[in-house]
Amino acid sequence: MNTTEAVFSIKDLENLSDIKAHTIRIWEKRYNLLTPKRSDTNIRHYDLENLKKLLNISFLNNNGLKISKIAALNPSELAPKTRELAFMGKSESQAINAFKLSMLNFDQTLFYNTYNRLLEEKSFREIFYEVFVPLLFDLGMLWQTNAITPSHEHFLTMHIKQKILVHIERLQSLNPKPSDKTVVLFLPKNETHDLGLQFINYEILSYGFHSIFLGESIPMEDLKYINELYDEITYISYFTVEPEEDEVERYLKRFAKTYLENSKNRAKFIGRRICNIDRQQLPEKIQLYKTIEDLVKDL
Repeated sequence: MNTTEAVFSIKDLENLSDIKAHTIRIWEKRYNLLTPKRSDTNIRHYDLENLKKLLNISFLNNNGLKISKIAALNPSELAPKTRELAFMGKSESQAINAFKLSMLNFDQTLFYNTYNRLLEEKSFREIFYEVFVPLLFDLGMLWQTNAITPSHEHFLTMHIKQKILVHIERLQSLNPKPSDKTVVLFLPKNETHDLGLQFINYEILSYGFHSIFLGESIPMEDLKYINELYDEITYISYFTVEPEEDEVERYLKRFAKTYLENSKNRAKFIGRRICNIDRQQLPEKIQLYKTIEDLVKDL
């Protein structure tokens, strides 16, 4: 994927920066802050450098710098100024833009400055739901516009995952609550997107439950070994790209027949692949969820 070919409409810029299109046009006309190009049919569009610049401008403006002063800055000063003010940025929208910039520029320092500042006033759980969840939604939009490569995505998700794992490690030394119920977390075969599942594991451990995290790409038949060890298991899985869309319902029914029938076991599934599943056609012991928050509340 060639990121230099990324093309954004002014509506894309509005969605990704939280700056209204009307305001962007004013800044562009009055201060010459952005330099749109025009298609053969005379439609204005913006490239990746314009998006980066607008995110920097938005961050600086939200941190109290007047747009006239920002316009007077040398373009090379924008990114260092953003990194400097990341120590002071507090609001969710400012943090989201700072994290986007850290990803687009592979700027590890900006990521950690922004995260540590948030941690001064929010719990890790609040940061995940209020900042990381909308940030990851915007990541999907950036994918759709070809603005980022897999390396950008991996940079961002690995840094978020590191934070989740740090908090998981702190909880793993605690004894789980006395309970006959065990939670087993796994991803189906060929599924490798484990960020959401990692956070669910953190939530389960924070409530004191017994959790077994198996991780990515687990063939269904391999679960039989763990199924034999416990009398009551709640299985949790996250379907992002696997199973294939036309295979999901068949997978769920086979899972129910293999691991849920004639037992106390239950299963909870979440992810993009289950969005269009008819819940009325599923076995009773299978529950589907739209958000991590809804699933965690139902533990």
